[in-house]
Amino acid sequence: MISNQVLQNTLEGLKEISRTEFCVIDTEGKMLASTFADFLIQQGDVQAFVESQADSQLVKGYQYFKVCDDYQLEYILVAHGDDEDTYMVGKLAAFQIQNLIVAYKERFDKDSFIKNLLLDNLLLVDIYNRAKKLHIEADVRRVVLILEMQQEKDHSSIESVKSVFGGKSKDFITAVDEKSIIIVKELEEGESYEEMDKLAQTILDTLGIKDGGTHMAYGTIVSELKEVSRSYKEARMALDVGKIFFGDKEVIAYSSLGIGRLIYQLPIPLCKMFIKEIFDGKSPDDFDEETLVTIDKFFENSLNVSETSRQLYIHRNTLVYRLDKLQKSTGLDLRVFEDAITFKIALMVVRYMKYMETLEY
Repeated sequence: MISNQVLQNTLEGLKEISRTEFCVIDTEGKMLASTFADFLIQQGDVQAFVESQADSQLVKGYQYFKVCDDYQLEYILVAHGDDEDTYMVGKLAAFQIQNLIVAYKERFDKDSFIKNLLLDNLLLVDIYNRAKKLHIEADVRRVVLILEMQQEKDHSSIESVKSVFGGKSKDFITAVDEKSIIIVKELEEGESYEEMDKLAQTILDTLGIKDGGTHMAYGTIVSELKEVSRSYKEARMALDVGKIFFGDKEVIAYSSLGIGRLIYQLPIPLCKMFIKEIFDGKSPDDFDEETLVTIDKFFENSLNVSETSRQLYIHRNTLVYRLDKLQKSTGLDLRVFEDAITFKIALMVVRYMKYMETLEY
């Protein structure tokens, strides 16, 4: 239903145009919005008008109008002016409020549809039947983006996101929990993942939140309405995987998750078994800081000994000594590609396990 603030803004706009005072009352006689300075509601007058068959009525110098939604009485509009056109102005105002009811109802019907679509709560036949009734195109390219904030979102955050889209009606902005804003973006011809990266960054820049806990993720581009839920699930997974393996990135795409996506879907017992086999009961957490820094830099430089030693400001032989020492303790030689891959995956699995442990507490 229309908020009282929207009703108030509408009445004030109408007053400024027509020089007529207005107020909106619910069917029980409660005033919801008003431009009157001293108008007192007479409950008996309101009740008599509600029970009458008339759509409009002049009561003690005030013009009363019924505002209905599908023949169901929603509001009473009261108008008062100094000229003979008050009746006509009041009829126009009632018509305007009635249009607002229809617009808001359609908006929330669409919002409900999109939420159920995202959560996979609709049968295939329902998706296309409801989309047709709501005038939502089925066969266009779309992608789902999720904005997740550290603190609970507020109205201003949603409005800031909407401002980026300039009120474009073909895009949908909604929410299914307290900290996330979901955007179902319809793509123009030629738009691809590169444009989605730029859009996500623009949204983050518009919000201006630099708390390290605000991230955006998006799924793959889909071409049918029924696949929107898949793009949403992918974006949700991208957020989770991004926190584990790409914590320094503000924007993460599902298509860029790489092996992290596979590790995220492994059962914890299997991960523990794998780590036990690789590290023989030890943990990478047992390595000293120097060893961990050496490992990270070695992987960062694609197993290049010369470049790694240069960036660490150590002699090449010192790096070789550290790698030999690591090989003796783990049985893995990081200079050998197969061993390096095994070690890298093991580190990622450990990081995944530690993340899952934090969720359990």
